[in-house]
Amino acid sequence: MERMVGTVVRGVRAPIIRKGDDLASIVVDSVLKASESEGFALRDRDVVAVTEAVVARAQGNYATTNDIAADVRAKLGGGTIGVIFPILSRNRFAICLRGIAKGAKKVILMLSYPSDEVGNHLISLDQLDEKGVNPYSDLLTLSQYRALFGENKHTFTGVDYVAYYSSLIEESGAQAEIIFSNDPRAILRYTKNVLACDIHTRERTKRLLRENGGERVFGLDDILTAPVNGSGCNEQYGLLGSNKATEDTVKLFPRDCGGFVDSVQQKLKEATGKAVEVMVYGDGAFKDPVGKIWELADPVVSPAHTAGLAGTPNEVKLKYLADNNFAHLSGDALKAAISDYIKHKDADLVGAMESQGTTPRRLTDLIGSLCDLTSGSGDKGTPIVYIQGYFDNYTN
Repeated sequence: MERMVGTVVRGVRAPIIRKGDDLASIVVDSVLKASESEGFALRDRDVVAVTEAVVARAQGNYATTNDIAADVRAKLGGGTIGVIFPILSRNRFAICLRGIAKGAKKVILMLSYPSDEVGNHLISLDQLDEKGVNPYSDLLTLSQYRALFGENKHTFTGVDYVAYYSSLIEESGAQAEIIFSNDPRAILRYTKNVLACDIHTRERTKRLLRENGGERVFGLDDILTAPVNGSGCNEQYGLLGSNKATEDTVKLFPRDCGGFVDSVQQKLKEATGKAVEVMVYGDGAFKDPVGKIWELADPVVSPAHTAGLAGTPNEVKLKYLADNNFAHLSGDALKAAISDYIKHKDADLVGAMESQGTTPRRLTDLIGSLCDLTSGSGDKGTPIVYIQGYFDNYTN
């Protein structure tokens, strides 16, 4: 019988992961049990994806607000510091802000507007238009912001992040001053010691600050790049990618994931004889159309993957072939022509009309988004995602 199913994605349940667990063995055991219970066989080029959260948990990669404070104090001097462009998130940034504030006497918190980097809005574009505010040039003080826009609560969380972040700073023992600007150089009017908290634009932000008189300029990726008082760390990303663990602790992005993915791949090869690809995934790279939030608060979608997941798709658009190259055909003749075209397609279709409309993104970003949507961030209990048929095409 003709095969009628393409890509299949399964969330795989696993035990609750604790520090020190042999996660590679747990992943392999969970996949094999799922295969047995659901009646599917592992195949070459299947994909096993494991959420970064359980990798970091198994590594015990945690830090306290006191650890953060100590590193911030050592690097930024412990006096007045500018903290600029943080995202608006209780899970992602609030606990980091507690630690940052503990390491300073005064925090000048500069928020981007109308939204943060990943699309959490303080105000709307319509409000800016109504008040005649230019977000590209205008710097607003807190009193100006309140006079113009009043109190604005997040669409989904109901939190007024301006008041919330201000209170966190003060509760942590520092004086708080809030300003609003999208120009990183604006903070230099207040202090030359700056912590840039943006994620994907951080290198440009730090460059502009240093070129315009910034003295101590660091990013979140520069904080906790080494252990502090025995804490966890991340040599490459620092505090970026961290999540709230407790009211005083963050779970950091996992470290050294390359050895982990290779180990899972090897163990599956030994158990099944199949060459399965493996990756660690975090946030997916997609945008919510209602809340306007771009999901990617992690520094990358995938911190590590096996070699077979490198690169981008090399696909043709079936509807383009059907409407153009083979518009004169139908039925079995059309199917045969398209199948033959796919079998003999060029190894690199960049710029070809036949590939127009396919997704020009890295495989790990596409697959990571698929995994993030499958596992979710709540109580599904499926930190492992098993994917079959992702690399198949119309001819398989």
